[in-house]
Amino acid sequence: MLKDIQVTGQKDTRSGFGDGIVEAARKNANIVALTADLAGSMKLQAFIKEFPERFVQVGIAEANMIGIAAGLTIGGHIPFTTTFANFSTGRVYDQIRQSVAYSGKNVKICASHAGVTLGEDGATHQILEDIGLMKMLPGMTVIVPCDYAQTKAATMAVADYQGPVYLRFGRPVWPIFTSGMPFEIGKAQVLNEGTDVSIFACGHLVWKAIEAAKVLEQKGISAEVINLHTIKPLDTAAILKSVAKTKCVVTAEEHNIIGGMGDAVAQTLARNTPMPIEYVGTMDTFGESGTPDELLKKYGLDSPNIVAAAEKVIARKNK
Repeated sequence: MLKDIQVTGQKDTRSGFGDGIVEAARKNANIVALTADLAGSMKLQAFIKEFPERFVQVGIAEANMIGIAAGLTIGGHIPFTTTFANFSTGRVYDQIRQSVAYSGKNVKICASHAGVTLGEDGATHQILEDIGLMKMLPGMTVIVPCDYAQTKAATMAVADYQGPVYLRFGRPVWPIFTSGMPFEIGKAQVLNEGTDVSIFACGHLVWKAIEAAKVLEQKGISAEVINLHTIKPLDTAAILKSVAKTKCVVTAEEHNIIGGMGDAVAQTLARNTPMPIEYVGTMDTFGESGTPDELLKKYGLDSPNIVAAAEKVIARKNK
């Protein structure tokens, strides 16, 4: 299956959001977009041009944006809030908890510039805790798509999904490799079947997992690569089906290993079928300034580190 994965272009995932919300808005007149002074960064130009009356520029007032969005749902609107992931979660966690999650409001919290691939803006903007923050909220759906095409598909899917959603995407230009592939909230995507190790990844690290699987294949190691784009609700059936074959796991995410996707996978294993697991993620640290590639390498979030984790976990399994 690895040979069937084709790169059809290069584009940032936030552009997938920008294109997806326009298409969703054409189909549903209740969709509105709000931003906290970041319309350009969130790729909302096309939406604003086509639907100016359905756009709200809140300004640098993220907490107010969440409150307005919650209120709009009462009138039947489907609000998409937009700002950087750091401001979408850490800055407004209380408002999300009280006004959105606790109330079960149909708000779509759309967050760009997540993780270290934000790059030169540095640690203050590179949130690495947001998946954990959001998945702990009762009733919150958490989605982390892997490329432009999947982010566009996910944006359109959450528009039809009833309930609060956290949609996380990023800034850098990234390979597009899921064009034409189906997307379903809560349904993991098997990108490569394997028998020696299961690699579960989300976001930008799905591509890195594919690169790692190709290297492992050259070493005679059969890696199953699964895109866990929906962190919550987690596709536990897909996880258990995969590990029944491989008996060991690597998780890869652009997030702190504490509280992220890896924790969710480990909890599933602990409850059902304990086995060796290795984590690829940031190790309880903040980020720093640098290019996306430099930071992915420094913090161990690249394909060589996924390869090393796979070899390590296979050795543990075979002891």
